[in-house]
Amino acid sequence: MAAVERSLAELPQVVSARANLTLKQVRVILARADEDPRPVLERLEALGHEVHPVEADQQADPKGEGPGLLRAMAVAGFGAMNVMLLSVAVWSGADGAMRETFHLISALIAVPVVAYAGQPFFRSALSALKVRRLNMDVPITLAILLAVALSLFETARGGDEVFFDAAVTLLFFLLTGRYLDQLMRDRARSAVTSLAKLAPKGAMRQLADGGREWLPKEVIAPGMVLLVAAGERLPVDARIRRGATDLDRSIVTGEAMPVSAGPGTDLEAGTLNLTGEIEVEVLRPASTSFLAEMMRMLGAAEGGRGSYVRIADRAARLYAPVVHLLALVTFAGWLWVTRDWQTSAFVAISVLIITCPCALGLAVPVAHVVAAGRLMREGVLMKDGGALERLAEIDRVVFDKTGTLTTGLPKIGAGPSGREERAIAHALARGSRHPAARAIAARLDAAPVKVEEVSEHPGLGIEGVVLGRRVRLGRAAWVAEIARGPRPVAGPAFAIERWRASVFDLDETLRDGAQAAVADLGAAGLPVALLSGDARRRAAKVAAETGIFETHHDVTPAGKVALLDGLRDAGDRVLMVGDGLNDAAALAAAHVSMAPASASEAGRTAADFVILRDGLDAVPATFHLARATARIVQQNFALAIAYNCIAIPLAMAGLVTPLLAALAMSGSSVLVIGNALRLNGRLAQPEARPEPQALMMPA
Repeated sequence: MAAVERSLAELPQVVSARANLTLKQVRVILARADEDPRPVLERLEALGHEVHPVEADQQADPKGEGPGLLRAMAVAGFGAMNVMLLSVAVWSGADGAMRETFHLISALIAVPVVAYAGQPFFRSALSALKVRRLNMDVPITLAILLAVALSLFETARGGDEVFFDAAVTLLFFLLTGRYLDQLMRDRARSAVTSLAKLAPKGAMRQLADGGREWLPKEVIAPGMVLLVAAGERLPVDARIRRGATDLDRSIVTGEAMPVSAGPGTDLEAGTLNLTGEIEVEVLRPASTSFLAEMMRMLGAAEGGRGSYVRIADRAARLYAPVVHLLALVTFAGWLWVTRDWQTSAFVAISVLIITCPCALGLAVPVAHVVAAGRLMREGVLMKDGGALERLAEIDRVVFDKTGTLTTGLPKIGAGPSGREERAIAHALARGSRHPAARAIAARLDAAPVKVEEVSEHPGLGIEGVVLGRRVRLGRAAWVAEIARGPRPVAGPAFAIERWRASVFDLDETLRDGAQAAVADLGAAGLPVALLSGDARRRAAKVAAETGIFETHHDVTPAGKVALLDGLRDAGDRVLMVGDGLNDAAALAAAHVSMAPASASEAGRTAADFVILRDGLDAVPATFHLARATARIVQQNFALAIAYNCIAIPLAMAGLVTPLLAALAMSGSSVLVIGNALRLNGRLAQPEARPEPQALMMPA
């Protein structure tokens, strides 16, 4: 991975390159949209990798290399058993012609077994050597071929000792370790491929003349009208235009209980229609749907480049030359002391085999993949492993108020009394995704009003023009700029230019789990602050109800970023939890960030984690899992370093046979994987599941 990324980054037209071993993909960003990608393809080919295009929702072969490795392991195991039986006879005292016959039969078994079962290692080593590189399969291949060649030489000259049993059993143990590694990666990949299977290949389109036609999902475009029958899944994100039905939204919420839906309800790709036929309008193409975004986020689980990954990359880069140098020094040292080239080669082979970077290379990605799968099952999407590492480092938490600590749809009272004013306020509110605006739109009656030049101002509100006059809905002070009469001082307000402003009464309720989440984070030693653009009275009320002692009110989007920048400059590593359009910049500025399911598209795009559940219990739970993952990664590094520090001197001293070396090398990888799998038990199940919450992922 490191070699691919470094080589591609050298190209002048490449801005960044990120390789993903689990999905067997590389993501390259070019400097311009019209840049010729052929130099990138040629560089990948030169590195020994065949290049194939991949669609947004297409994943690597779900079968992977597992079946081939399993067959090779079976052949190696069969050969090892038979050769070992012959070796037992030799060890028991067979001599002369009998011993030579057993050696010859062992050779007839071992050579074809090695030729077939060793192909995964031989092909990889050959590909690396073709482009003048050394990978971990080069010393393995060298060790196996040297052992077989040395044994054939001894057999031909009637020697006493051959190593066919060691070579074949070595292959068996190496293949066992690699197969277990492949199973782990297939398991991580299956979480992504299973999501891909949820999206149908296409849908029925409703034509303007009343006819219908089936379209593949690749050509379905925003604005098209689709018909979704009971029992069908949506291939794209859409909004119901006609019909009522029950839906299975478990892909979004983790809840299997059906929910009712009617006109105006937004649906995610992969949602299952349970009861009635509905007519929906397409919101996004399949490539940018909720399902595609979830697959991209899951596939990025081991794509993070935190400090631990960089350490492992540097160690792996030094591995091949150091191993070959150690083996050469061992051979030369033993040859100088013993004057026996066979014994010297035997010990050098053991050094080649036992020096293993697998455990070091797996230490970080395997832990991140297991943690990402665990979080996915609990309704939390992680964008990359680096975010998990940053979350484990935080020493302070900052919550937004509206839509984060409080419910996404507050209760609205009072407001304008005139019919025309209420109609205009309703029309304006429909153009915003702010929780207060959605609540206002739900409270006021709809009426046919045409609002022109509608624009939303983050942190302030929404503005438009009706019959040549400006109209505003949003923060009281901002609305008062165009109003006459008494200036409102708090709460969401509405005004028509040069008319009296009206104020909506806003009553907020806490989100499920908010108090427990704040208490849990405080118990973990993390100071918690509330950061809100709302008035002091409302911010203080929510802070008191949740047990937060540090409150910042009337803060603009720029002020939120400035406050987070100040905390960073003071040495704090801040977790920001927010949801609104006005929180997007703050989410990006924080050390690490989380957004709930109800967040704006900009908020979810900027956040490192997306919480699909409605409750805030996921925030401390994810933090605790991040801390546990950091400990697992550190333990894996310690295990890998300790293994190599102990194993290499023993092998160089001639105390380890190739057979034991193979067993130890595979065992170290299995130990690291098994240690990472302990993360599956780290995240506590919530006591009660919240009501389903819809989520539309950003394009």
